[in-house]
Amino acid sequence: MPDFVKPKSDFEKEMLILEAEIRRLEAEFNMFFAGRLPRPPWETRARVTALVKKIDNSYIRNTADRFRFDSLQNRFQKFIELWERQMTNRELGRPVMGARKPEPVPEPKKEPEQTDQPAAAAAGASPAKSAPPLVPPPREKVEGIDPSLIRFKKDQVATKDSDHVRQLHEQLSAAKQKAGEAAVPIDRLATLVKAQVDKFKKEGQDVTFKVAMKDGKVQLTVTPVKDE
Repeated sequence: MPDFVKPKSDFEKEMLILEAEIRRLEAEFNMFFAGRLPRPPWETRARVTALVKKIDNSYIRNTADRFRFDSLQNRFQKFIELWERQMTNRELGRPVMGARKPEPVPEPKKEPEQTDQPAAAAAGASPAKSAPPLVPPPREKVEGIDPSLIRFKKDQVATKDSDHVRQLHEQLSAAKQKAGEAAVPIDRLATLVKAQVDKFKKEGQDVTFKVAMKDGKVQLTVTPVKDE
């Protein structure tokens, strides 16, 4: 072996593996939000997390090596923050960066209405236009009328053991199971609910949650409620 060709150190190999795994995690995450993967890449994330912890707990004597690892670690932490933010937006039905927009559904063609007005036609008068069907205005859905709404008071403590969170989790799990989507852990749902309750608590407002379907996907909508 020539003198200028030196084998790579164990640390150098670990850095190359870590860089490759982070790139893979980012690519799989983008594929998931683009609709090309059925579920988030949890396995790849766990593998990168374990590798980062292993290297962080080891002794790095070289300053340049430590700087290189710190840069990769910061990149990974920022990506995890983006991951959590995107997942929260997805669960709340908010726009998600990189998500594929559903294709518009073409409206069915309407058959021309046949009118039987021989007298008017014979007299040369134009047939009268049929009046549009009367559609009753939608009934306002408020707490007590719409059972799918779950209301959290602004001073209410939302934990995974609270009845309201469990009720919301049951509705969300049933809807996701029906749609063939992965279930959301109740502790993650409780964290999401608490964040929204605390947010609107500062504005003196209660908040309601509702499980809904939009474009074939299950979404969790949040609506602030002003004091009555």
